[in-house]
Amino acid sequence: MTPRRLRLSFVFLFTFALACASAVLSAPGGATITYRRLFKGSVPELIEIKVSEPGKSTFEIRQLDEEQGADEFEVGPAVRAKIFELAGKLNNFEIADLDVQKRIANLGIKTFRYERDAEKHEATFNYTLNPTATQLMQIFEGLAKQQNDLVTLQRRVRFDHLGVNDALRQLESDLDHQLLPEPERLLPVLEQIAGDSKFVDIARTRSRALAERIRNSREH
Repeated sequence: MTPRRLRLSFVFLFTFALACASAVLSAPGGATITYRRLFKGSVPELIEIKVSEPGKSTFEIRQLDEEQGADEFEVGPAVRAKIFELAGKLNNFEIADLDVQKRIANLGIKTFRYERDAEKHEATFNYTLNPTATQLMQIFEGLAKQQNDLVTLQRRVRFDHLGVNDALRQLESDLDHQLLPEPERLLPVLEQIAGDSKFVDIARTRSRALAERIRNSREH
């Protein structure tokens, strides 16, 4: 290959590489759906969960006077797909007001938000009779409860061994009511408790039973 052709080949490859890099940087990102519930005087007062199509998700669960800050957590593909499916049925919240047209008690202000690049839609309600919106809200509330159960257990494991059994009973109640979308996320901490002799026997026994129950539910 002559020096001139070599230079031309180099210029072509360099230009092609720049074009590819630019395309990657300018490619539109996946959509994100946010659920936010604000209810002063409740525990917790604020829940905000963001789930993105590529998989990155964050949660913030706190009282309003506590320090702000969201943490990352995992939401499995099946749950993410269901969230975006339900949002699609609601036209990604580009819809009429979801709120019921009646005067009822304050149950907390809920907000659904859809974001994809410059496209943004939002719907806010206190109470809704829309079954699709209700199902979507229950998934997000379940994710919040699941994370709260997990964080509580992890905290008790580190700082309050005697309080572990109370946290396990709360988890058991949530499982009884089928509130948790992905209870298998709690298996690592349950197995840690079950195998550690520093926890009381009743907590270890309950932890083993809950772990077995979750594993069996995944197989059916």
